[in-house]
Amino acid sequence: MTKDEIIYKEKLISIEEAVGFIKSDTDIIVAQCASEPQGCMSKFHLAKEKVTDVKVFSVLTLKPYDFYMLPEMKGHFELCSWFHAPGSRAALKAKTGTVTYVPNMLHRAATDRLKVRRPHLFFGTCTPPDEKGFVSLSLGITYEKDIIEAAEIVILEVNEQLPRTQGDTHVHVSEVSWFVEFSQMPPTLPEPQPDEIAIRIGQHIADLVEDGSTIQLGIGEIPNAAAMSLHKKKDLGVHTEMMVDSMMELYELGVITNKKKSIHKDKFICTFAMGSEKLYKWLNNNPAVEFLRGKYVNDPCVMKQNSQMVSINTCIMIDFTGQVSSESIGVEQYSGTGGQTDTASGAVEGTDGLGKSIIACRSTAQRGKISTIVPVLPIGSAVTLHRSHTDYVVTEWGSVRLTGRTVRERTHFLISIAHPDFREELKAKAEELGYW
Repeated sequence: MTKDEIIYKEKLISIEEAVGFIKSDTDIIVAQCASEPQGCMSKFHLAKEKVTDVKVFSVLTLKPYDFYMLPEMKGHFELCSWFHAPGSRAALKAKTGTVTYVPNMLHRAATDRLKVRRPHLFFGTCTPPDEKGFVSLSLGITYEKDIIEAAEIVILEVNEQLPRTQGDTHVHVSEVSWFVEFSQMPPTLPEPQPDEIAIRIGQHIADLVEDGSTIQLGIGEIPNAAAMSLHKKKDLGVHTEMMVDSMMELYELGVITNKKKSIHKDKFICTFAMGSEKLYKWLNNNPAVEFLRGKYVNDPCVMKQNSQMVSINTCIMIDFTGQVSSESIGVEQYSGTGGQTDTASGAVEGTDGLGKSIIACRSTAQRGKISTIVPVLPIGSAVTLHRSHTDYVVTEWGSVRLTGRTVRERTHFLISIAHPDFREELKAKAEELGYW
């Protein structure tokens, strides 16, 4: 047995023992999305009787874990979410008092928290160690590597089903406090099938993407539809926070080559990945994909260095002046800022002058009952993207560019791509506001 194998064996503990390290009045930070330590998180609630005021920081928590879903956890655990998911939204709606939101921009989310206090515990996931004693953090290092370097205690779930990814993902066994073994298929993300409206939006987006562009794609039906519409493009590159199936598929079709990129030429650059089992197998030991820290990948100063950078994101609502709300409905926090502000501002400030930020949405919501283009945002709405960074806006009715435009011009343009059923009503409101 090698020295590294001995170190690993000596640090191997049970999930119950790992949960035993939780103590009162501390911060726990857990890995996000497909890197979520589900074995340990499913047992956090067992520490309830001996702890109070434990804050658990996470992004897009995938499961409705007992530690934040059960009302009796109030005062013991609080999920501090950087980006809400169905479970945290349900707990908020139920008023359990166990969930709150942390305003953030993704590239600074964890490092901002480090300015408040050092985390007591970090829980993440990794591959088994290789012959040199290194594990791979696999599907995400948005903030994980930074927190590993800062936390008092680092506990990693070792899962042999995780792919070994390339980039800044490797950690030596000597740098980890404890390991637990928990085998499961990494969480997958069903590929959404776009409907007719999403396809129309995707086609309008594709019209704005030129050959040789470096792209960032968000998650969901509309970005997937945009990817489907990019099949005839040439020599696209990728610099994105999230690696998804559609990027792999475009690479296999020869659309994405990464050969025209101005930085990290020939490489996909991302901070985390989530998708199908096929994607995970494709990522395993794939030298074409580099996972780098979110504070670098999503830094607008880095993003803008890419050639012909195109950021493609979605929103909930946009007002006449170009204020974009992508995370809340009035005072109700629905998701989070994520990387939208990072990537949109980086793209629109592209150093080659050719960058584009695209914000896309359906022209209506609630089955056509309301317009997503509105005179003013509802009271309490979070402004995800400042109007000075709102560039192209796309609905199924077309695309318009707001950069450099007056409020009056913006109003005219946005109403032109609103749903026809609402245009007259919107014009009347614009006249009332003095925007028409």
